[in-house]
Order: sequence, then structure tokens, then C-alpha cells
Amino acid sequence: MEQSKQQYHVLVVEDDKEIREGIAIFLRSQGYEVSLAADGIEGLEILEQTEIELAIIDIMMPRMDGITMTMKLREKYEFPVIMLSAKSEETDKVIGLNIGADDYVTKPFTPLELMARVNSQLRRYTRFKSHAVVQTNTDRVYTIGGLELNEDTVEVSVDGNLVKVTPMEFKILCLLIKNPGRVFSAEEIYERVWNEKAVNTETVMVHLRNLRDKIEINPKEPKYLKVVWGVGYKIEKQ
Repeated sequence: MEQSKQQYHVLVVEDDKEIREGIAIFLRSQGYEVSLAADGIEGLEILEQTEIELAIIDIMMPRMDGITMTMKLREKYEFPVIMLSAKSEETDKVIGLNIGADDYVTKPFTPLELMARVNSQLRRYTRFKSHAVVQTNTDRVYTIGGLELNEDTVEVSVDGNLVKVTPMEFKILCLLIKNPGRVFSAEEIYERVWNEKAVNTETVMVHLRNLRDKIEINPKEPKYLKVVWGVGYKIEKQ
């Protein structure tokens, strides 16, 4: 049974009080519990005291910005992070995805857009956690050369060394490694992994670049995760 919204606790970290409280109103109207912080330092303090299932974090904040906070929380936590960015913060947005954010919403945004992203991320996170604790007698292990993905332990290794990947990176790699040699467009990856119509393929491309940096010895000359220019991406058959 899917966890009810009342059991989800969302952390909103935003220095603009009006935006912060506006987001909280909409989240609470949807049944979520909400904690609020005005900067990254306050946000990390809340994480030490409260179990959080999702964080919405603004990029530009005083004392500690959203990029720094996300890097620090990723040392301990795997819950989804949605970053809020202004259009002028495109570079920071990409950095945010590279260091562990799962999605981003560009200001100004509508409450419905943000709620859709929150609901989508929490659905995936719930499925990922449920998958991670399932114990089976036979591991579902997929191996391509020295690259190995284990669906039951939710682990990725390269040449015997464990590689730390985010839940979203794991799902993308799982799709590709189960279909070695098959080329997937960014749109198809988005629709297969996010389970919704592709609206933001830039997110997919950033996750793929991040994955390549983690699993390739030389990301500029990848052995496993290949780009087929103008078509899409694939895991190369060995």
C-alpha cells in the first residue's frame, strides 16, 4: 500500500519568507507535514532532528546556499531533493543536479507544477525504498564487462569496487543495462524512468553525465555508457 501523504514530511529551505510560507500552505493543503528553514544551516539542523522524506531547496540563500546544503545532506541522506532556481542560475542548477539533486523548478513557478514534481518524486522514492528492503533468494544481477548492477541489493560496482549512485541514477542505469546495445532517446528514458510524459530532458542528460563520471575510468572515452549522436544513449555490449 502506498504511504499516505500525511506520513510524508517535506522540508522547505527558502530565504524569501513569502515564497517559503506560500509553498508550505500548498503542501499542507495536500496533506503533507512541513518544516521550514530560511537557509542551509537551519535546514541541516532540522534534518538532525526530524525524519524528512523530501526537501525543496532554493539555490541562492545567505549563510549557506542550496548547493552547499545539498552536498552536505547527500553525505547522509538519500531522500529526493528538488532545487528552486531563477533563470539566471542555469549553471548553478546543473551543478545542483550533478551533486545530488533529483529535479529542479525554475522561478516563477505555479503551485500545481511544484506539487506535481513533489508527488512524482515521492512516488519514486517510496518504490525505491520498498525495492531496497525486499529480500529474495536469487539476486537479479546484470553484468557488462566490469560493470555490475544488483537490483536486489540496489548496488552498482565497477571492477569490484562499489559506486555510490543516487536513486534516479540507479533507475536510469538499470533501464540501460537490462537492454545492452539498445539506444534510448532522452525522451524515452524520461518516460520510462519518471513514468510520465517527457517535459524536462535536460534533467536526464545531467544524470547521465553524472553516471558516466562515476562508472567510467575515462569519461571522455567511455567504455560502457555511450552516446549515439542525434539519437540517444546506450550501454555498450561487451
